[in-house]
Amino acid sequence: MLDWNDYRAQLKDRVGDLAGLSPDTVKGFVTLDRAGARTSHLGAKVRELISLAVAVTTRCDGCIAVHSKAAVEHGATREEIAEALGVAIAMNTGAALTYSARVLDAVDRLEG
Repeated sequence: MLDWNDYRAQLKDRVGDLAGLSPDTVKGFVTLDRAGARTSHLGAKVRELISLAVAVTTRCDGCIAVHSKAAVEHGATREEIAEALGVAIAMNTGAALTYSARVLDAVDRLEG
């Protein structure tokens, strides 16, 4: 497994390098990332739990590193994190189920 603290630090450095090369790109990302905090209808903990579920479904290690730390800092428990991950697992299997139905439809179109 990764040393997530080291990975997070390295990622921050590399994103800093990218910010130097393409400041508007990183600035745009930061603007999007902070947009939810401005309204705060969900609250920071819920946003971080959603971020973790999305990180799993998009397979983003950097997102896992950053949002795991933030979720814990905002008071998320291991049980709450596990529940959010359960949603991610269900969504991934749901997507596989949906796309399996699409495959059957595509095959049926070939035969018909």
